[in-house]
Amino acid sequence: MKKNRILFGLAILIGLVIGLLIAIRFDISAPVQSQSTETKVNPSTPASLEGFNMEDAIINVANTTGKSVVSVSTEHTTKVGGTKRYYFGSPFGESPFGEDDFFRRFFNDFFGEMPEREYKQLGLGSGVIIDPEGYILTNEHVIGGADKITVTLSDGRELKGEIKGVDQRSDLAIIKINARNLPVATLGDSSNLKIGQWVVAIGNPFGFALQNSEPTVTAGVISALHRSLGRGLSQDKDYNDLIQTDAAINPGNSGGPLVNLKGEVVGINVAIFSTSGGYQGIGFAIPVNNAKRVISRLIEGKKILYGWLGVTVQDLTDDLIKHFGLPDKNGALVAKVLENMAM
Repeated sequence: MKKNRILFGLAILIGLVIGLLIAIRFDISAPVQSQSTETKVNPSTPASLEGFNMEDAIINVANTTGKSVVSVSTEHTTKVGGTKRYYFGSPFGESPFGEDDFFRRFFNDFFGEMPEREYKQLGLGSGVIIDPEGYILTNEHVIGGADKITVTLSDGRELKGEIKGVDQRSDLAIIKINARNLPVATLGDSSNLKIGQWVVAIGNPFGFALQNSEPTVTAGVISALHRSLGRGLSQDKDYNDLIQTDAAINPGNSGGPLVNLKGEVVGINVAIFSTSGGYQGIGFAIPVNNAKRVISRLIEGKKILYGWLGVTVQDLTDDLIKHFGLPDKNGALVAKVLENMAM
């Protein structure tokens, strides 16, 4: 009995030794060590895109954030005509033929006062729902001066829009529709954007022609950051610190969101640079962080206030540095002090 136990123990010991030799021979522990090493991230190494599917990401953005994008159509009624009577032959409006003259009545009928007529001007833009209670963020120039606003949701419903707040300088506005439990877009962080980063523009370009409530999705990259258009496009707007993108933006896209591949809104499409009026690969968006600073005040209908220094400034050039004996280009030159100016 004792002899059998000894033999059994020897067999177990021999088996352990053989197993250890096999493990050393084939280095079974190596894959475990390799997996541990792969979990370490080197911050200087770009993240691997292995397994990343661009197509799926864009489809996801269209199916999620796209549901919160609306079409904004406007009507503005203008009146023309109603001019003062003009009597042929007299620049002062007096008839040279007398009050009862046949020729006075003839020229008055054909060259007299034009009847006042009303004309409707139609406009189209886009917007993005930022609150389930029906608050929509768009551009001020989309709804500015509108007598009637109609909001078309992505599911085809048409609702009356009401202006809650506008800021002409930043070209942003909030409109409200009477609806609840609406799909809402997530506002991201535009301070972390990188040049070359993929983005998606969503809106309703040429909506009158397309006759479709579903928004259009176009993809591109961030071409540049902190672009400035100054006040060249409009005297009452200040287009500074804009995002430039080559994602296709056309008339009607204004007010729609610029979205990252996570589906987060990073900008509000505002302008294009074009020699033809159509897409040429140079579009601009207002950074969403700039919009987030004023959204709450716009919803409350409050005026957005800005600081005003009363001076004009310009960049320092090599000639100015040499003239003033400055060590570098840091800073700006105060070119003029404006007197009695209020903003």
